[in-house]
Amino acid sequence: MEFSGKMLTPDVRRLFDMKDVILDQSWLAGAEDFELYYMYRDLSLSRADKEKLLQQDLRYDITIIPPNRLGCEYIKTAGHYHPLVPGGSVTYPELYEVIEGEALYLLQNQDLSDVVAVYASAGDKVLVPPGYGHITINRSNKTLKMANYVARNFSSLYDPIRENGGGAYFFTRDGWIKNIRCPEAAQLRRVEAPDSSSLRKLGLAKGREMYPLLRVPGLLDYMTKPEKHLELFAGLI
Repeated sequence: MEFSGKMLTPDVRRLFDMKDVILDQSWLAGAEDFELYYMYRDLSLSRADKEKLLQQDLRYDITIIPPNRLGCEYIKTAGHYHPLVPGGSVTYPELYEVIEGEALYLLQNQDLSDVVAVYASAGDKVLVPPGYGHITINRSNKTLKMANYVARNFSSLYDPIRENGGGAYFFTRDGWIKNIRCPEAAQLRRVEAPDSSSLRKLGLAKGREMYPLLRVPGLLDYMTKPEKHLELFAGLI
């Protein structure tokens, strides 16, 4: 991928990296390893923008997920949760923007008492609130390209989803299938991505790129100091 006039080398997620979270294990047993999706991390258009990201402890990434199937299941990311903000009781959020294609964001809180499928298309923004893990699914026959903002100084937690063999639900050619290893999971809620009126309080708008937000001092404080902005997360999913 080219960004800011430079050809970038991605981190690559491969099939065998995700063998523990694939639903169709019989298909996996006969499959060869291959590249699933591509992660371009810590991007900026200029040195000034990079400095602003560093000052705000933020990272801007782009992920590209070509269309594919994992046996009966649509291609997806590995899925993870976020840790607590140091010294607090609230976990870090993450903000996504669909640039091209169509996405399903499967959001699930830690005790699985709330599991949400957010349907999003190009121009939509989806905020993963504190307390939720998430998996991204490419639900179409087109390449999914999405950007995200996230705090730069933490490591994602992959084990909770890996230990359950995947998320609380799998999206397959036959629709949603509940994970038998998550019997306690709530019934899946299906929602559309937030509309412009809901996004306004975050300084966002459908169809307007979110990259320039990094240049507005304080606008993205809720990404690194979520405990001070809990009201912003209410009602988004």
